[in-house]
Amino acid sequence: MKILITGSTGLVGTALVDALAHDGHTVGRLVRRGSSVEGIVPGAKAGKSAGQNQRQANGGGEVIDVAWNPTTCDLESAPFGDDLSKAEGSDAVVNLAGASIAGGRWTEERKALLRSSRVHTTRELVTALGKLSARPKVLVTASAIGYYGTRGDELLTEESKPGEDFLARLSQEWEAEAVKAEALGMRVVRARFGIILAKHGGALPQMMRPFQFGVGGRLGSGEQWMSWVTLRDVVAVIRYALGDPAASGAMNVVAPQPVRNADFTRELARAMRRPAIFRAPAFALRLALGEMADTLLLYSQRVKPAHLERAGYRFLHSQLSSALAAIFEQP
Repeated sequence: MKILITGSTGLVGTALVDALAHDGHTVGRLVRRGSSVEGIVPGAKAGKSAGQNQRQANGGGEVIDVAWNPTTCDLESAPFGDDLSKAEGSDAVVNLAGASIAGGRWTEERKALLRSSRVHTTRELVTALGKLSARPKVLVTASAIGYYGTRGDELLTEESKPGEDFLARLSQEWEAEAVKAEALGMRVVRARFGIILAKHGGALPQMMRPFQFGVGGRLGSGEQWMSWVTLRDVVAVIRYALGDPAASGAMNVVAPQPVRNADFTRELARAMRRPAIFRAPAFALRLALGEMADTLLLYSQRVKPAHLERAGYRFLHSQLSSALAAIFEQP
């Protein structure tokens, strides 16, 4: 397959590019004009005649850079050559673009960036795909379980109603732009990611820091539900969504066993061999982080991967204790 990917330098994007290229696929990384993302694919080597922005992976696949301008959805006249022709003939697209939700306090300016990097970029991506003479058959687009807002002990599936806070509204707008690709004849999968666990990036290193200094503990009451998933399962789910013609619509990408924050804290402390005796009061978290503290740390989201369970997907890591053990065993 030939697969285009936005957000290819992020946590999920880097792992996905590596996996797809080693599977023998041709991966086109949609990158901003003039940027350089060379060398992010482990095990990749420059092809003999590929040129500066094309690489050959050990598994036989190719990784190429496709320059585009997400502001104007332009794929032409780019410094890497005729990038519209590079995008032609693609079988699938994975849209992972978006500024980090936890990258700073949610000022009005930050909220505008979070929105534009998701909603506007997805809108322009779909517009760009519409310009191709041979359009991809499937679009897998990132979203988030923030779509549901905070729901206490309610068990949430893909059929549950959306929330009303900032992140919930953002997720709804984000998905609405992706769904427009269906009018182009594309199958659209909206992957609602939970808390992605990986040792080298994402939320987990931030969670680990207090424990490394011996001051880790539960957040707020500790009763809030956390719906998590390992990076390995995220990559595997995206590969499933790309390849299965029956996969479409909303898809909760979370492990089947959500846990309360107090339980997550205990398991993380055990995996790190550190104490978990301190508690971070809700008011202190709100003072330090503002609105972001509620949405990312204190909200309760008990999410079930109903779509994946119906499809018979077998999680690589379904229990938090074994997932953390596997993560910490990695070099």
